Amino acid sequence: MKAFVLEQYGKRRPLQAADVQTPQLREDDVLVQVHAAGLNQLDAKIRDGEFKLILPYRMPLILGHDVAGVVVAVGPRVRQFKAGDEVYARTDDFRIGTLAEFVAVKETSLALKPRGIGMEEAASIPLVGLTAWQALVERAQLKPGQKVFVQAGSGGVGTFAIQLAKHLGATVATTTSTANMALVKSLGADVAIDYRSQDFEQVLRDYDVVLHSQDGKTLDKSLRVLRPGGKLISISGPPDPAFGQDIAAPGFVKLVIRLLSAGIRRKARDRGVGYEFLFMKANGSQLREIAALVESGTIRPVLDRVYPFEATNEAMDYLDAGRAKGKVVVKLA
Repeated sequence: MKAFVLEQYGKRRPLQAADVQTPQLREDDVLVQVHAAGLNQLDAKIRDGEFKLILPYRMPLILGHDVAGVVVAVGPRVRQFKAGDEVYARTDDFRIGTLAEFVAVKETSLALKPRGIGMEEAASIPLVGLTAWQALVERAQLKPGQKVFVQAGSGGVGTFAIQLAKHLGATVATTTSTANMALVKSLGADVAIDYRSQDFEQVLRDYDVVLHSQDGKTLDKSLRVLRPGGKLISISGPPDPAFGQDIAAPGFVKLVIRLLSAGIRRKARDRGVGYEFLFMKANGSQLREIAALVESGTIRPVLDRVYPFEATNEAMDYLDAGRAKGKVVVKLA
């Protein structure tokens, strides 16, 4: 099968077009013919080597975490899916590889594609949808009437999280550029802050939850907009000891993780707020709940650009530029 392969880690290193073996199915796997693959910042960070300590992939590596496509074969223990089903998924860590004609996905990580949308839109959802769900529903347990600050509201996670938070009954604040004000307000943002001309720390007070996706400077400031007892959930780090425990990291890695987050955890304790790092996980049952929200019109996927498969490197370059409004997707023939 055709695929785009990372031969070794490297900053903005181009992927190589290659012919590789079609994945072999395990007993609980589903083989999906890829119709579309969503790109994420996680793909770029893995390519650049930023995650090699906690996700030590072996090279060569097919990148890609998001997939929408059609089932072509199932393992002997698979019960929920059959050939011909239209499905979507965020593949499991160490099982990634959606920038290819076929990918094998664990049955428990897969769900039927939301009805009423195309493959490209479906491929844009899994990673950002699961990130928002696991942050706001699982971790924050967001309640009606609470206030949540979603950073970078016009990005992939931001566009989804704003809509989910509004569905949960929260008041939503976000940051974006002047050009994207109308977009984030159309998604449901109650407070839209132009990060180029306004300081969110001067605008926001007593928030219950911050969904942090930016740099360290923004992280420190975000603690100060929380009410006592509020919670900051970071998807951009630094990782916390609970994450090291969760991935069963070696002792040395656990020590490094503890040291990396020691400063922010101390600052959070001093302010009487919580700090958690979230590295989202594949989850088919949550994707089924997300599909229902998409089918009802409660949440709409936001697509910026769709690239043909042969232009995968151009798509990665656009992702690297950091200007995408919503998601960037690669479409296979």
